[in-house]
Amino acid sequence: MPDIDITGFDLSQPSADFRADPFPFYAAFLREAPVLRQPDGSVLLSRHADLDRIYRDTNLFRSDKSEVFAPKFGRGTPLYEHHTTSLVFSDPPLHTRVRKIMTSALTPRAIARMEPGLVAAVDALLDQMEAHAQVDLIEDYAAAIPIQIIGNLLDVPHEERAPLRDWSLAILGALEPDLSAEEMARGNRAVEAFLTYLRDLVARRRARPGNPETDVLTRLINGTPEGEQLSEIELLQNCIFILNAGHETTTNLIGNALALLHDHPDQLARLMDDPALVTPMIEEALRYLSPNQLGNRETTATVEIGGVEIGPGTNLHLCIGAANRDPEVFADPDRFDVARKPNRHLAFAGGPHICVGLTLARLEGRIAVARFLERFPEYHLLDGRAAGGRIRFRGYAALPARLGKG
Repeated sequence: MPDIDITGFDLSQPSADFRADPFPFYAAFLREAPVLRQPDGSVLLSRHADLDRIYRDTNLFRSDKSEVFAPKFGRGTPLYEHHTTSLVFSDPPLHTRVRKIMTSALTPRAIARMEPGLVAAVDALLDQMEAHAQVDLIEDYAAAIPIQIIGNLLDVPHEERAPLRDWSLAILGALEPDLSAEEMARGNRAVEAFLTYLRDLVARRRARPGNPETDVLTRLINGTPEGEQLSEIELLQNCIFILNAGHETTTNLIGNALALLHDHPDQLARLMDDPALVTPMIEEALRYLSPNQLGNRETTATVEIGGVEIGPGTNLHLCIGAANRDPEVFADPDRFDVARKPNRHLAFAGGPHICVGLTLARLEGRIAVARFLERFPEYHLLDGRAAGGRIRFRGYAALPARLGKG
């Protein structure tokens, strides 16, 4: 990788080079400044061991963002209310209560019951693409899969799913370190529109409950068998969270995996020779191009990380993309290896906040990639691929392809 000067690096004002390819910067962080103070007083962390420690310790490192997000979004705005109520940015007791209800709705048995519907949805998309000489593997495939699966989870009528993706992209886009006024306004409008829709959907579901074994929205409305329930605003905001958490990251996982296999034909050949490698391949795609590149925590007391003293109330940027290339943990970390083992990546975070939907995301990734390769083993990416343009999330906005030889 080229030498990178990280003197004065500011995550809130990222350069075009960092946006285009952050990995040389990550290598420099790990090598030169794994604990990197930012101009605004926050700290950027890149070592796997440091992130792993922070994920596991919810006493010294909190997830609640009520103070951090106040200057970013403004207290009382739709974005502020959403991002300080959803599961990912909350601490016990709210996090414990909400997560318990969500995990009760996403049991291994419930996810196993989703598999036939997932296979059917994937096959239908493959059938549609087969009729076209050229397709976009994001728009026509990777982005369509999680929308359908989450729509099925919440039993959203098919004719009402069209706005879901745009709402999700606008709300998640507001988490970027640098944000324009228009992006902020778009995010606020998306939260308002999504809440309006969900109030109506929840009212309909209360009037006509679904099967709680298969309808996650009905399960969330009902709460746990022990009688724990979400308030109305917690229910609505965490329905938005379910869509957001499972949409863009899973889209990125599928799109990134197909792009990586195309760009590493030797690894694609290994996978084609041994289809069972699809399971470790998905883990390697999660590590090599983590769909979520950045996380955050806030210190609750003075702590020492890597010999650096950090005061209480400091915002920490957890650089997942760098930690997943840490040479202290991963041999030859910049090599894409579909059979890599062990693979202790942090793409799903860790500790009590480990991604609640990780089993479903892995299932979607495995089925989407395996069935695509069974149908189109000679696919070829064309000129015109476009990066997603995000810093926090890494993926493609477009992946034009031919499904046969180029």
